[in-house]
Amino acid sequence: MIFNDLHHQQSPLLLCNVWDVASANIAKKIGFTAIGTSSAAIAAARGLDDGEQLSFNDLVQVVAQIKQHCSLPLSVDIEAGYSQNPQTIVNNILSLNKLGVVGINIEDSVVKQQRELLPAKDFAATLSYIKNQLMQRDIEIFINARSDVFLVGCKDAVSLAKQRMQLYIDAGADGIFLPGIEQLEHIEELSKHCSVPLNVMCMPHLANFTQLQAAGVKRISMGNFVFNNMQQHLESQLASIKQSQSFATLF
Repeated sequence: MIFNDLHHQQSPLLLCNVWDVASANIAKKIGFTAIGTSSAAIAAARGLDDGEQLSFNDLVQVVAQIKQHCSLPLSVDIEAGYSQNPQTIVNNILSLNKLGVVGINIEDSVVKQQRELLPAKDFAATLSYIKNQLMQRDIEIFINARSDVFLVGCKDAVSLAKQRMQLYIDAGADGIFLPGIEQLEHIEELSKHCSVPLNVMCMPHLANFTQLQAAGVKRISMGNFVFNNMQQHLESQLASIKQSQSFATLF
């Protein structure tokens, strides 16, 4: 199956978010059908904050290593594109495509002092430019347009999401990603207004996958929560070793 087809099955695509070769290979071993990078996890593993603190060249190196060792379809989180210049964003996407990347996430917010939404029409114009440039080159990359209205805690997030979704779909987005959304009734309402696959992300109070499927969700991703959980487990294990003065807890 090509990556796009994975979003049009009866069951939602469960995308395993990875941050290095080891996590990607575990995803393949367990039987995931596709993987996606977590920008936050990749940054954290290098002692950096999310929000394009990691350089694009460093991201490319991580992606190249993953693709070299793992054959699963890979989507890459490019945050806001690592530029506000549409042509530079296109060039960044083309460099990832040369490595075999089949999809991208691109978000309608930037991190300054805090995360701020970009003007919706400006972001839609950027999406349209990207889509046209890729079509001219006959390049197929699944563009998952991420709207952060829930993530930044906007008032009237549902109505804002409807407006932004339609703008982004009209601009050529292949999918819509709404991180931070949790309430099942909101997910169901928005899925009815979304003519492309809807992606939601792991959250503390997110419904189970059967309920999400019934609500119309087509893609479920993990964000950086698996990475964070792994780090907490590592901290607990190391603390246990130090306290017990023994490696017994490892075995």
